[in-house]
Amino acid sequence: MINSGVTTAKEAGLALCHDCHKLVPATGKSALGTCPRCGAAIHLRKPNSLNRSWALVLAALILYFPANFLPIMLVDFMGSPDLSTIMDGIIYFFQEGSYGIGAVILTASILVPCFKIICLILILLSIHFRWRSWLRHKTILFRIIEFIGRWSMLDIFVIALLHVLVNFEGLTTITAAPAAPYFVGVVLCTMFAAITFDPRLLWDA
Repeated sequence: MINSGVTTAKEAGLALCHDCHKLVPATGKSALGTCPRCGAAIHLRKPNSLNRSWALVLAALILYFPANFLPIMLVDFMGSPDLSTIMDGIIYFFQEGSYGIGAVILTASILVPCFKIICLILILLSIHFRWRSWLRHKTILFRIIEFIGRWSMLDIFVIALLHVLVNFEGLTTITAAPAAPYFVGVVLCTMFAAITFDPRLLWDA
């Protein structure tokens, strides 16, 4: 057991309001009524945090495969349609010498979602099996997941931008292909999994 010598709020009989961050007296129950300042429900830990996080992470894992293997963009040039996956776009940019753009799309569209899913599964498994090692590092890892989540929609932003800028009726049109909703699903599931997860559960273990 890791003992840092610091008394936690839970040990001191206090609970934190997740809305206004006011410390209120705790009674040891999971539900502690409402916050006297903002009226929000007070809980020692987020209710059903693990179950919801597991469900969202597994959903993201399932959606990850069609998001990457199905075509994400349809380019219709003078009546000749061309479907491309995320990896097709990355390969195209590298072949054209645009290594920076290719690297950004590779990182934001493939590596970051994969990194988030793997790290969230690792954190959830460490709580399930009560692994007590590297707790500080796992907490830092979770903060990184929260921070990079805002950049995960880059591919969808690129398609939306191209749809506006490169849309000449009868000449060239760009539209989202079947993989787009799956990719959005991956991003949303990982984002909500990070929001739902309570990192204090790592230390409770």
